[in-house]
Amino acid sequence: MTQLAAGQKAPHFEALNQDGKTLRLSDFSDRKLVLYFYPKDDTPGCTAEACNLRDNHNALIDAGYAVLGVSPDDPKKHRKFIDKFELPFDLLADTEQTVANAYGVWVEKSMYGRKYMGMARTTFVIDGDGTILEVIEKVDTKNHTAQIL
Repeated sequence: MTQLAAGQKAPHFEALNQDGKTLRLSDFSDRKLVLYFYPKDDTPGCTAEACNLRDNHNALIDAGYAVLGVSPDDPKKHRKFIDKFELPFDLLADTEQTVANAYGVWVEKSMYGRKYMGMARTTFVIDGDGTILEVIEKVDTKNHTAQIL
């Protein structure tokens, strides 16, 4: 799916989080970043993935990771999703799919024979220097932290 691979430089990004604050890849140069792309706030798979990362957030922090979610939802929807599930990490509003396109995860999908563009659930583990350490394309939403650690 994505053309990016381990060893390559991660594309620079900047986007608004749930509070309207601009976050950039360079904000995470002091630690590894789990940049996870997901289709939509408050849907079963996306909720399972976010809650798994929430439940294991301390283990990720202890291992030197920051977590950042990205979906096409707007900041207001992200804020509601974070509040509802008490998520301890930021979510980026990629309403124009700028970040998703840079990472090659805005792709053609198909459901019931209908083709449409959407977010491919993909996680990039990025080192502090901007190098991609791992690309996880087959995300296990209920056990995602185990895939990362």
